[in-house]
Amino acid sequence: MTIGLLKEPDGERRVALLPESVQTLVKMNVKVSVEHDAGLKAFADDAQYQKAGAEIADRNSVLKNADLLICINPPQTDDLSQLHEGQAWMSVFQPLTTKSLVEEFLSRKISSFSLDIIPRTTRAQAMDVLSSMATVSGYKAVLLAASHSPRFFPMFMTAAGSITPSKVLILGAGVAGLQAVATARKLGGVVEAFDVRAAAEEEVKSLGAKFIKVEGAHDEKSAGGYAVEQTEDFKQKQRQLIHEHASKSNIIICTAQIPGKKAPMLIAKETVEAMQPGSVIVDLAASTGGNCELSKNNEMLVHKGVAIIGNSNLPSTMPSDASKMFGKNVINFLKLLITKEGNLNLNFDDDIVKGTCVTHNGEVVSERVKKFMMETIS
Repeated sequence: MTIGLLKEPDGERRVALLPESVQTLVKMNVKVSVEHDAGLKAFADDAQYQKAGAEIADRNSVLKNADLLICINPPQTDDLSQLHEGQAWMSVFQPLTTKSLVEEFLSRKISSFSLDIIPRTTRAQAMDVLSSMATVSGYKAVLLAASHSPRFFPMFMTAAGSITPSKVLILGAGVAGLQAVATARKLGGVVEAFDVRAAAEEEVKSLGAKFIKVEGAHDEKSAGGYAVEQTEDFKQKQRQLIHEHASKSNIIICTAQIPGKKAPMLIAKETVEAMQPGSVIVDLAASTGGNCELSKNNEMLVHKGVAIIGNSNLPSTMPSDASKMFGKNVINFLKLLITKEGNLNLNFDDDIVKGTCVTHNGEVVSERVKKFMMETIS
């Protein structure tokens, strides 16, 4: 079997597999074809890939000859037109919101795997690219906020007097939120965190932060650790409590998202206007609507003296380690798909393989995606 590693589109600095991951695949009896300069922005040149055992080719050759194509981002339009029946595609393409792409894979009989829907089970943790990239995002979000804030993070006792620590509010205590809590605490900030999931309270407190709780949250056990949609009554209480805490915060990191749905709006315009001038909001949910009403994806704006940074792709700003983590996750997943002889074997009796496979032989495999497709039809 030949695995093809594609170069990411403009604006993306990560690569799905670094040379060290390619070397692992070669030891697994897999042939690897790498697009020219695929890893250059992640500081891995063609010579390093060749030393790891890969061959370097142009994009068209990789697309034509690979049995399995691997990328971080969804296929580009030109890529789709070159894919042929029997090939397999693996990337992060959010099948719960991209029905047209799923239909394209179905019509071309492409076996597709979307790494963002890997089941969140104990066995799948080593393959969870969302958690890995969220770790990077949470860490970098705090550093980004610190670099734009006119205030120190920690308390300082100086000859010029005492400097009070920054007050930091983290919205969403998933992987990104918890990493943001940990990083903000290490920098010396006074940290509070909010999440609708009751299980997050203990984790937040273990990191030394205060947990903000709104009573009456709907915590769906079957959601696999993800947040779920809440009632309107709860949302109203939530907005009021967040408004009270946000207006006293110097920095807010927004991480709250619901898979397949628009991000919950947690910070209204009037809340931003109640914040102190010089405060900073970093919205990691900007690509799905944002937790802040004023957020714009891939933009930074200032409203009434408050800086609002919308950026959902912070992992791309740390391409070396982000690529290393992503590649390790991919390798762990590929070990479920590749035989000792180096061939592709799709075992749909494995819940991780079945849960991550979106399409195969012209049919939808993932139950989550099946449900989504049926809901959009009805």
